[in-house]
Amino acid sequence: MYLISWLWHGLALHDLDELSVPMTLYFTLAGVVYMLLGFALTFAVHTALQHEWISLKHGFPLASGLVGSIVGFVVYLVIFVLGMSFAKGGMVHVVADVLWQMFEQAVGGLCVSLGIIYDMHKRYLETERSH
Repeated sequence: MYLISWLWHGLALHDLDELSVPMTLYFTLAGVVYMLLGFALTFAVHTALQHEWISLKHGFPLASGLVGSIVGFVVYLVIFVLGMSFAKGGMVHVVADVLWQMFEQAVGGLCVSLGIIYDMHKRYLETERSH
């Protein structure tokens, strides 16, 4: 998520050129924020699995991406209310920002699901070796 955020804001939109804080401070704080988002996504996906809102048997990676999109929408609402957007104004930019945030967190949710699948596969192989 950190990488695709940099690609979107840094290369595609050139938003990072207009920062009012030093670039190193921005990237450090962004790294902390994306770590916290990663923890939040991991917690959300595990919670959804525990409460059986999503299933490992039916489209788990897509369902995790949907959880990520929901988290992305909530994150965008917080950012929008606090006024910390890159947006210069206009409804088109607001819609683009919310869609981007949902896509970015959906990728994060997909990565969490792939991590869970990898961990389950690794545990399965370890169990099979011990028998």
